[in-house]
Amino acid sequence: MILTTSLVIFAYLAGSLSSAIIMCKLFSLPDPRSQGSGNPGATNVLRFGGKKIAILVLTGDVLKGLISVLIASYVGLTATGIALVGVSAFLGHLYPVFFKFQGGKGVATALGVLLGISWLLGVAIIATWLVTAVIFRLSSLAAITAAISAPFITWLIQPTLAYVAATSLMGLLLLMRHRSNIKNLLQGTEPRIGGE
Repeated sequence: MILTTSLVIFAYLAGSLSSAIIMCKLFSLPDPRSQGSGNPGATNVLRFGGKKIAILVLTGDVLKGLISVLIASYVGLTATGIALVGVSAFLGHLYPVFFKFQGGKGVATALGVLLGISWLLGVAIIATWLVTAVIFRLSSLAAITAAISAPFITWLIQPTLAYVAATSLMGLLLLMRHRSNIKNLLQGTEPRIGGE
């Protein structure tokens, strides 16, 4: 119990390290919360900071979830414990204690959690995102599609109740964080990947 609690706290704190804000500070770029969509995530950083910085942000956000879950697995936590650790890393990204609880949407961190649970699960979610993004050139639509698909894909690949519950919760929170994107998609005003 103590080990699980410690790792849940560690995961939340790791998740609270905003890769976008940190990288923008390191490379003397504006705070991502004041630029573009205002979201401290890789897609927004890509718009004003370029591909290299966006890749660093994406990598950092994925690793927060991945490393937390891998550590939980390595020390032998149960599936429930691993799921709690993964969700904690995700919540840290959404509500970071180090940045006044103003976090990103959590897509990359959720992906890291899924990759930690099962590399095949993570690859399936990446494939879902990529296919949607390539066809429609809409990052938000790809994220929404992946979020909705995640619990069903988890049930097929890793049918453990704790993991399905974790992906369902993360998927629901992802949809909530994409409310403005959903509105823009319905109105046809959502920016496309690479511009119009």
